[in-house]
Amino acid sequence: MPTLAHALQRIKGDLGRFVPVTLIQRLLAGRQRPTRERTLSPTVTTHLFLHQILHGNTAVTHLRRLSGLTFTRSAYCQARGRLPVAFFRALQEAVTDSVRTTSAATWRGHRVFLMDGSSFSMPDTPELQEQFGQPGAQAAGCGFPVAHLLALFEAETGVLLRVAVGPHRTHDLAHTPALHPELRAGDLLVADRAFGSFAHLALCQRRGVHAVFRAHQRRLSASRRTGPADRQVTYYKPKQRPTWMAEADFVALPTQLTVREVRYRVSRPGRRVRWVTLVTTLTSATRYPPACLARLYERRWQVETDLRHLKQTLGLDVLRCRTVAGVMKELLVFITVYNLVRRVMVEAAQRQKVAPRRISFVDALRWLRLAPPEDALPALVVNSHRPDRVEPRVRKRRPNHYPAMTRPRPVLRAELTRQSLAA
Repeated sequence: MPTLAHALQRIKGDLGRFVPVTLIQRLLAGRQRPTRERTLSPTVTTHLFLHQILHGNTAVTHLRRLSGLTFTRSAYCQARGRLPVAFFRALQEAVTDSVRTTSAATWRGHRVFLMDGSSFSMPDTPELQEQFGQPGAQAAGCGFPVAHLLALFEAETGVLLRVAVGPHRTHDLAHTPALHPELRAGDLLVADRAFGSFAHLALCQRRGVHAVFRAHQRRLSASRRTGPADRQVTYYKPKQRPTWMAEADFVALPTQLTVREVRYRVSRPGRRVRWVTLVTTLTSATRYPPACLARLYERRWQVETDLRHLKQTLGLDVLRCRTVAGVMKELLVFITVYNLVRRVMVEAAQRQKVAPRRISFVDALRWLRLAPPEDALPALVVNSHRPDRVEPRVRKRRPNHYPAMTRPRPVLRAELTRQSLAA
């Protein structure tokens, strides 16, 4: 059996530089009771967990091969269970802060952040069904629990700063105030039309945070579609309180807001939308011309790419833990690994003199998976800048044409058994 030093050397690779043992020990101080000496110590378990997610949330049997350690699946799950959720949250925040300090780029003097909602699924257990629920179109016993995920990204680097998790049937705005503490006065938040309500604009203005959202279609009357392309308008406080906002917070909102609406035409081939109307608290047309706001809002699409890397490239789309606490730990480690890849991209971008987002996320992930300890960071793949690229939303490979499960599996299995006996 390898010694602890050899095991750490083998499993952590270059993670040892980004997540050193001293950091883990410092974050665990006071969070866990003293335990006997184990093969799966807290530091080894943490690096194993990071390594597991780094390799696509691989199976425990594969993780044993990668690490060279001998342990059972039950022992590994118990070792992860002994580590509190607060520790993984502190680890994620420490890694995130280490990436944020490497970038100070701004847009016209403002730090820019992107926000959007998404979802992920998990095993079908009673505890997770009760906590998160499942899509309404799925019959009982035929679907999986799905959680709503709201994420805040740094626009320049793609670093994931904070997430909020709730039941599947949760509107994006329900958890938006939980992400606002990451923003400070003068920051700029860019998001789609789901966030362009009066209440959210008022909350942003109260914190001194500027906003650039796509205007909600319910506010776009015929006069606003045909009037001046750049004008200031007054939004009035709705009579009914939004369901996601507390009564005291709603009462504290102002009765009206003066915002700016900017309408511009999209003439680029392949774009579905022809006219876009933005609502923003940046009311100065001299300092923030409409063309600049249009180019800024185009960057909002980057959040879709960030979520795709998180859910598809890394594998957050489907989690494996069967308890609420386990799901939260798994999610936090996914975010930690995602930001570790972003840190590699930022360092490579500084060396290669390109923007961080030009570095290939997949190439940085592959290097982080296989890099030996203290291995020098090589030149990573730089993605081409293709702003006019047009690709149809179609699939060439056909999936298997199995019908969707509309009845619980035990019912279908019993039916197959009856058919076999009848034959």
